[in-house]
Amino acid sequence: MLGLLMILLALSACGATDQVETDQSPETNTNSATKTITTVNGEIEIPVEPQRIVAEEYLGSLIALDVIPVGAPGLTIENYYFKDELSGVSDTGVYGQPSTESILALDPDLIISGNAESYEMLSKIAPTVIIPYGDLKNAHEELTYFGQLLGKEAEAEIWLHNYEQQIAEAKAKVDAAIAKDASFSIMEDTDKVTYVYGDNFGRGGQPVYQALERKPPSAIADEIMEKQWAELSSEMVESYAGDYIIMTSNIRTVEDFEADPIWGSLPAVKNGHLYVWPEERSWYYDPIAVLAQTEELVTWLTSLKK
Repeated sequence: MLGLLMILLALSACGATDQVETDQSPETNTNSATKTITTVNGEIEIPVEPQRIVAEEYLGSLIALDVIPVGAPGLTIENYYFKDELSGVSDTGVYGQPSTESILALDPDLIISGNAESYEMLSKIAPTVIIPYGDLKNAHEELTYFGQLLGKEAEAEIWLHNYEQQIAEAKAKVDAAIAKDASFSIMEDTDKVTYVYGDNFGRGGQPVYQALERKPPSAIADEIMEKQWAELSSEMVESYAGDYIIMTSNIRTVEDFEADPIWGSLPAVKNGHLYVWPEERSWYYDPIAVLAQTEELVTWLTSLKK
C-alpha cells in the first residue's frame, strides 16, 4: 500500500509539472520569439509579434493593417484622415526630431522610422527598422512590406485588394470626364515661393500621378519625376503649369489666384481647372490618405463642365 501511494503521488506531481509548462510556454514564445530581417543598417533582430511599436514614420500603413502604435510624432498623430483613431497614442516629439525621453518612457519593443540619421540614437532604445523615404514607391509596396514585417500578410492583401478596386473605379470616372492627354501639375504656394512636385512627395502627387495615372506637362515631366520637387520663380510658373493644377495653399483661395496677374493668365486658372486645398489635407501621403485624396479629387474633376 505504501509503495502504491508513493507511485500515485509521483504521477500526480508529474502531471502538475506538465500543466505548468504547457500554460507558460505559449506566452513565453509569443513575447520572446524573434526573427532576423535585412535592413539598410544590416541584419537586425526584431520581435515576431511586436506589442509596443513606436512609428516615427509610416503610421498610415500600420493603421491600415489594424496595428495601433504606442507612440508617433505629433504631426502624424494629427493626420486629417485618421486622427480620431489615435486618441491613445503618445506624442514622441517633433516630426523628424524624436524625443528619446518620450520614447524611452513608452518602453517600445520595435521602432519604425524613415530617418537614417536617428538610427544610432533610436537603436539604443529598441530594435529599429529604418526605411528611407522613397524606398517604398507606392501603396502596394508599402503595405506589402509592412505586412511581411509584422506578420500581417493576409491583412495587407485584403486591404490592397479593396484599395485597387476603389482606385480602378475612381480612375474610370475621371477617364470618362477628362481628356486622357490632359496634363496635371502638383504645386504649393507659400505666398513668396511656389513649389512643384512629382509623384512621390505628397501634396496630391500620389493620387494624381500614381492612382489616376495622369502626367505632368511633357516638357518638364522627366525632370520633375526624377527630382520630385523644384522651386519656381514667377517667371517659371507658366512652363510648369499643366491643363489642371492641384494647388496646396493655406493662404490663398481660387479667387485670389484668379485675381493675380500671373496666375490669372494661365489657361488652367482661366478654364476653372485649379483646385486649392490646405496643407492639412494635401501633405499626407500614406495609403489611407492617398485613397481619400483620390476620392476628393475625383469628386472635383467629375463636377467640372466639359
